[in-house]
Amino acid sequence: MEDERIVMLYWERNENAIRETERKYGKYCYTIAYNILHSHEDSDECVNDTLNGAWNAMPPERPTRLQSFLARITRNIAIDRYRYDSAQKRGAEVKSAIDEYWECIPNGKASIEDEYVLKQAINGFLESLDVRTRIIFMRRYWYSMSVKDIADGMQLSESHVSVILHRTRSKFKDYLTKEGIFV
Repeated sequence: MEDERIVMLYWERNENAIRETERKYGKYCYTIAYNILHSHEDSDECVNDTLNGAWNAMPPERPTRLQSFLARITRNIAIDRYRYDSAQKRGAEVKSAIDEYWECIPNGKASIEDEYVLKQAINGFLESLDVRTRIIFMRRYWYSMSVKDIADGMQLSESHVSVILHRTRSKFKDYLTKEGIFV
C-alpha cells in the first residue's frame, strides 16, 4: 500500500493503518530500535510504541515521508528506553553511539525554534561532508550501527572508521560552535 493511503487511513482513524504500517515498516523500525537497544524484547516493544505514537500523532500531523516520520518516532522511543536503562545500571560499558552524539549537541529541552535551528545546522553540516563521511556519520549516529558493521559494510578497517568518526564529531562540534548553537 502506498504511504499516502496509509496516512489517509490514520486520518480516517481506520485501524488498518496500524496493520499496514507494521506490514510495510515493522522490520525497518525494529532494526532502528535493535541497533540502539540490542534487545529483541525491547525492540519489539519500541515498534509497538512507534505504531501507537503514529496513531496518536496523525492527525494533526500529515507526514510527507512516512518512513522518515516512523524512523524518528522509533529512534526517540529507543533512545528514551536506552537512557532509562542506562540510568538504572550505570555500568562501565563502552560508550555508545548515543553518548557520543549527545556530547556534540546542546543539552536540555529546546524550544521549537531552537530545534528548527539545530535541524538546519545539522543538515548544513551533513551537506558539507563528502559522501563517504556522511554515510559513515549517518550510519553511526542515526541508525546506531556498530563501528564493526559500518567497517564491514564499507570495506574499511574498524580503526579507520573510528578515526573518521572522531574527526567528524570534532568538526561537528566546531561547526555548531561557529553557528552559535554549541558553546
